Amino acid sequence: MRELPAGDDAVLLDFSGEADPAAAAAHAARALRAAAEAGILDIAEAVPTAFTVLVETSPGRGIDRLGVRRALRSARIGDVAPADVESGEIVVPVTYDGEDLDAVAERAGTSREAVIAAHRAVRWRVQFMGFAPGFGYLVPGPGSPPDARSVFAALSRREQSRPAVPAGSVAAAAGYSAIYPRTSPGGWFLLGHTDIPVWNLKADPPALLSAGATVRFTCAD
Repeated sequence: MRELPAGDDAVLLDFSGEADPAAAAAHAARALRAAAEAGILDIAEAVPTAFTVLVETSPGRGIDRLGVRRALRSARIGDVAPADVESGEIVVPVTYDGEDLDAVAERAGTSREAVIAAHRAVRWRVQFMGFAPGFGYLVPGPGSPPDARSVFAALSRREQSRPAVPAGSVAAAAGYSAIYPRTSPGGWFLLGHTDIPVWNLKADPPALLSAGATVRFTCAD
């Protein structure tokens, strides 16, 4: 792990050198939040991305780098139990009728039925939120079958993006899976769609997904 400067009130933790950067960043973010909730560490937020965590404190307080290091050391030796606890499983029924199922199957050297089975078998974890409100970047979590993970591991983005991907579309690209919260441009491979809204301004909170949550996809049919 590297510590990178991010002003007086924040520090950026870089896990790109770890064997599994996404898992390391997610673990660190959960550990730091747990330490803050326990009153051990004074931070406002720990925001994970693909392989970094931005740790912020309230403006003017100054980031406690030593405290951050101590919390991470405790997490590694198991002293912060909540660090390994997912924030809940969200079941998402999917109608697997995506336009790109055959293209994904061809790239993976398998059948469209195998692609669907692999997508359902992976235990997806929300690594971070971004791109649009409610859009979560899902990565294969611990316990996901290696053969199912491999179907999506080498999948790139589409060569040509679509100008409009319908809301509720379930897609995959670059090792991630996602649910489009609203109609927007997109270059991911479409696997199907769900009727569950992932962004609803009338709900509290409006986003169905949050970093650290586990998502399990099932067949809606």
